[in-house]
Amino acid sequence: MLIEIPQVLSAEALQQCQQLLADAPWTDGRITAGSQSAQVKNNLQLPENTPQSRQLRAIVMEALNRNALFLSAALPKRIFPPLFNRYEGEHNTFGNHIDNAIRYCSETGQRLRTDLSATIFLADPDSYDGGELVIEDTYGQHAVKLAAGDMVLYPGSSLHRVEAVTRGARMASFFWMESMVRETERRRLLFEMDMAILELRTTQGDSPASVNLTGCYHNLLRMWADA
Repeated sequence: MLIEIPQVLSAEALQQCQQLLADAPWTDGRITAGSQSAQVKNNLQLPENTPQSRQLRAIVMEALNRNALFLSAALPKRIFPPLFNRYEGEHNTFGNHIDNAIRYCSETGQRLRTDLSATIFLADPDSYDGGELVIEDTYGQHAVKLAAGDMVLYPGSSLHRVEAVTRGARMASFFWMESMVRETERRRLLFEMDMAILELRTTQGDSPASVNLTGCYHNLLRMWADA
């Protein structure tokens, strides 16, 4: 399930992120790559322990925690602290790879299963050429290049890559989530049901049908969730 979520970052939050990234101490992006990914990763990354990283993470996490569409789609149990990368010049691409199944978070001392991967685009798409995030699933390839502040959410098990940036700089936040509902199909079903309930309540209010359907949703979540 690939979901595009618009305007995760407000205009003000996006401006704050871009200002922080302008003076960021970028380093080799392979610092967080697994053994296979390191062979095809050629980008820049912001070290996790810098003041800019801490401020940027706080901005992104605040935005995620108040975004209803993200919370419905991901049903997050744990979120890996957001990271930040840059594609520019000689450091301009990331070849085909699948993200590590388990991530260790030094900040919390916990391990996290990467059920979902996410990218929030932080640069205006007109400011750079290339840089599409290409995600492969059973329905083929999907090339994603979104407006600054928008996010794409997709299964962590997906083969994906970032096409070469041939002009300008592509900047983004990327991170992973362990969902309360591990199975992709169950998560998709709950998300579609939640969206149907929202539409029903918008058009008909809290009718008996919408109340019953809401009950079904929560009973399924209660059955499937590992909270």
